[in-house]
Amino acid sequence: MADTAADGDQRIHVGETADGDRLEFPIVEMLTGRGFVTGKSGSGKSNTTSVVVEELLEAGYPVLIVDTDGEYYGLKEEYELLHAGADEECDIQVSVEHAEKLAHLALEENVPIILDVSGYLDDEEADDLLRETVRHLFAKEKKLKKPFLLVVEECHEYIPEGGGVGETGNLLIKVGKRGRKHGLGVVGISQRPADVKKDFITQANWLVWHRLTWENDTKVVGRIVGSDYADDVMDLGDGEAFIQTDWSDDMVKRVQFKRKRTFDAGATPGLDDFERPDLKSVSGSLMEDLGEITDRKEQEQNRIEELESKLENREERIAELESELETARDVSAAARKMANALAHGDGSPPESYQATLQTKNEHIDRLEERIDELEAKVESGVAADESASEDDGDAPEERSDADADTEPAVGSGDEPRDALVDAVQDRLRRRGERSKLQDASDDADVTPDDPAGPAAETVVDLLQAPPVVTRVNAARRDSKCNDDAAWRVVSELATNPGASAHDLAAAAGIDVEPVHTLLRELRTRDLVARDDRTYAFNADRMRTLVEHDDPSKPRTELRDQWEP
Repeated sequence: MADTAADGDQRIHVGETADGDRLEFPIVEMLTGRGFVTGKSGSGKSNTTSVVVEELLEAGYPVLIVDTDGEYYGLKEEYELLHAGADEECDIQVSVEHAEKLAHLALEENVPIILDVSGYLDDEEADDLLRETVRHLFAKEKKLKKPFLLVVEECHEYIPEGGGVGETGNLLIKVGKRGRKHGLGVVGISQRPADVKKDFITQANWLVWHRLTWENDTKVVGRIVGSDYADDVMDLGDGEAFIQTDWSDDMVKRVQFKRKRTFDAGATPGLDDFERPDLKSVSGSLMEDLGEITDRKEQEQNRIEELESKLENREERIAELESELETARDVSAAARKMANALAHGDGSPPESYQATLQTKNEHIDRLEERIDELEAKVESGVAADESASEDDGDAPEERSDADADTEPAVGSGDEPRDALVDAVQDRLRRRGERSKLQDASDDADVTPDDPAGPAAETVVDLLQAPPVVTRVNAARRDSKCNDDAAWRVVSELATNPGASAHDLAAAAGIDVEPVHTLLRELRTRDLVARDDRTYAFNADRMRTLVEHDDPSKPRTELRDQWEP
């Protein structure tokens, strides 16, 4: 219970002096001052802190306790406190997102809080939660200036003497130095005073020294309290302590603190059955407010995961599109270079590609008509021509003259003839001659395979297919041919199957050595077959690559090596 002293100050009764007098602490000094309570395990330091907290709660003053060992929940046996932490035994599980709300509840709604950091598996998460809660307390107190006590257990973990002080420790030191003027008090508890930063201890305006036996700790007592007490502190009984306070005339007092009223959750477990007392609950409205923060955090986390998933899918799609774009560029470049090589023979780009392409298409259309005429003549006129030839030796010459008059009409006109037209016309002419010979021959077992290689039109089409382009480009990169020269060689070989390396080199206008390297790389990829010293494209292999191509997958030569 709080008592009112003769000077009008409210005081709390916490024990008695060695003379049997009541030991009382002024409430305002407890709430706004800087305290330090120390003693070895079992000496009574946590009991002393609990007594001070019980008396403050009894007087109607809230506090916030940073509980590092989960030993203060016993206060809920008699008082309504919000037990916040990570364990399921807490009233609510909180994270750093709840820090501002916790500070608001403590200062503006007078809710006593146990901030239980003992259940966090991640020390950094617990440290972040404590730091942000204290930061909000300090910021709010600048405006409110309301007396409020912050209790920090095991303070040597945050403000160590030997190690580096982190951001949380620096904030606690700041509260110790400047919190009093704003109404924010702090008390640190530790069983090892030698491990606590001395700046924090020497700034305290009330100190409690329970039993200490370790030499380094007793040396601290000797330096701060006095050498006479360095030995006596080792002989103190449970709950007994030396105290130093700024509000007392006595420099040091030997006192006995009373036992706390609530359940001792920090007591060492014994063999007796452990019986947890009934604990008071906080109001449902407070839990709803904190629960909304938890729900909002979960929603934000789900949204983050959703966005990350979308981003990952988008990145995969971008990679697919980039692969498709690269393949399209390769195909486009291959088609351009093939057309350039066929049209000009020197690999230089045409002045008007579209116009040239249209001209070629028109030539090809006329050549298709010409082949139909030739085939019709072969089928219907061979026998008549042979009979007429026997009767009149001059007739063939007349017919040849007629043919000669007809053939130039296809390629005549103002349009210039080019290599592609000449090559296709030559092949068509040979095709007509072969058909004529086959129809005139009595031998029906002529070998169907053309030793010179597959039809050029088929190879030209296949060379523009993406999986083939990928391999040709790879062969070109691994050879000693530059880009333009390589495609001139490829174009020449496509339209002139059965050519030798020297023929291809002469047609491309380059040395024979790089041609050999290109042919070797093409053969390695099974695109070109060699017969003695002549070469031709392997149309069957190229057709297989095209048939088994999967355009949905990124196209690389390494992947294509595992395809049929």
